[in-house]
Amino acid sequence: MANELTNYDKNVVSVVGKNDLGDIIKPLMNEIHLFDSYVAGTSHLEDKSVLDNLKIGDMLSLRREDNKFDDNAILILDDKNNKIGYVPQKDNIIFARLLDAGKLLKAKITGIEKKGSFSLISVGIYLVDF
Repeated sequence: MANELTNYDKNVVSVVGKNDLGDIIKPLMNEIHLFDSYVAGTSHLEDKSVLDNLKIGDMLSLRREDNKFDDNAILILDDKNNKIGYVPQKDNIIFARLLDAGKLLKAKITGIEKKGSFSLISVGIYLVDF
């Protein structure tokens, strides 16, 4: 019978009350791989020491930036909100549109290659879907 009332466990409310919303939603999240790219602009960072703490598998945040050189600029930030670089301009138009539409995008480090003072950081870009 579709219109019956169902008696649920009263302890569910207490479980929800003890956890952050992010902890409750995490099992419902789905990361959809969209694209492989790299972090642009690492050689222009003021503090390059932030690159020393990165490792393969780290998740990075993507955030739009008002930028006079690129209308679609997307910052790449580490877990402490330190600037790592940018999504390359040649790759960023679709991701900028998704972020502008309120979608959550993340990047995951897939490779780190040091060449002298230059660091090539490869990333996968993911849409976080709920």
